[in-house]
Amino acid sequence: QVQLVESGGGLVQAGGSLRLSCAASGRTFSNYAMAWFRQAPGKERVFVAAISWGGGSTYYTDSVKGRFTISRDNAKNTLYLEMNSLKPEDTAVYYCAASTLLRTAVAGAGAYNYWGQGTQVTVSS
Repeated sequence: QVQLVESGGGLVQAGGSLRLSCAASGRTFSNYAMAWFRQAPGKERVFVAAISWGGGSTYYTDSVKGRFTISRDNAKNTLYLEMNSLKPEDTAVYYCAASTLLRTAVAGAGAYNYWGQGTQVTVSS
């Protein structure tokens, strides 16, 4: 079992920044790939970014490239998402996800078998 707890969400003005954290427990954190997904009101949950088990490989959806950075600290069992130049369309509940099935960074939600409860990010215009 893996437990994931997100934090760091909040209300920010357009152009601002936030850093999300996801604390993991239950299994050896460094053994599995991690990702961030988001779900806007009335829309499906979509992929944002993923990182491989060692952090050497990352993958982003096009809309956040150059603005968001995913990283992990395996010594602290924590995943991060640094979000800069935020836009109103980034408003969503952000979820971290873990894949104990894979070590590589992938975008498909089906690859991730553990999910956090989500943290709300609201970007005002």
